[in-house]
Amino acid sequence: MSDFSWFKGNIHCHTTMSDGDADPKTAVDWYQSHGYDFLVLSDHNHLTLFDYQAKDDSDLILIPGEEVTSSIGVDSIPLHINGIGINRLVEPADCKTVLESLQTNIDRILDAGGLVSINHPNYKWALTPEIISSSTGANMLEVFNGHPMTNTFGTGNKPSAEQIWDAVLTSGQKIFAAATDDAHNYHEFTPNHSNPGRGWLNVRASQLTSDGIIDSLRSGDFYSSTGVVLNEINADKNGISIEIERIPFVEYETTFVGEGGKVLDRCFGSNPEYVLQGEKGYVRATISDSNGFKAWIQPVHI
Repeated sequence: MSDFSWFKGNIHCHTTMSDGDADPKTAVDWYQSHGYDFLVLSDHNHLTLFDYQAKDDSDLILIPGEEVTSSIGVDSIPLHINGIGINRLVEPADCKTVLESLQTNIDRILDAGGLVSINHPNYKWALTPEIISSSTGANMLEVFNGHPMTNTFGTGNKPSAEQIWDAVLTSGQKIFAAATDDAHNYHEFTPNHSNPGRGWLNVRASQLTSDGIIDSLRSGDFYSSTGVVLNEINADKNGISIEIERIPFVEYETTFVGEGGKVLDRCFGSNPEYVLQGEKGYVRATISDSNGFKAWIQPVHI
């Protein structure tokens, strides 16, 4: 992969054009100054276009986006879906059921030329694995969302976002894992605020362009992270090998997971490997470090 590079980016954040507390320039400046290569400003039901390149010599690539936001039924069930790389504003659909609304919004994003990311499925416990599995056309599902109110980790009787991903994969859907910060608050940094920098994507692409990033997102040539950095990923029908960028005195554990969320193996160290042994469905990996940070690689479908 010598002709490819890793590019860091975030596909879900907000500005004062919806419910963020920073204007688009301030938000863009934060990501540019913290080493991001691409960014999607995904305001609720608003296409925030900001020509940063025309105002600065930054290498940060801005990709058009919108968080298509619906409220379903008398219980106001929230349905939030990102349209990434859309060519026009997408009007949200408020249909009779959550599934009908989900599918209609997915179809509208696809019709606008965008990739679809299903956001924080556990926000107000809006989306079940069954509902997501019954839809078609989504490219990504958030397995991590940095907003403190999105129930990312679930409970003993509610699945985590990562467990929902496994259930959807087990159903036969091919959908990729996304980590985002869902930033709303750029001025005061506390655990109870939705701050930038808590989750991102590292995309492998031949060039840093909007088309290049979107092509890699579409094909799943990226991993998601809250802090673990991977130097290399090799995954094919024979197995998976990963090279983790080591930090002194930090330990790493990689969990290989298969159909039904079954743990297939655990490896320790910075060069985990797994040889496929006739598994069905898929095999994927979650990398955790001793400080609580994680990375998720995309599944190998068998």
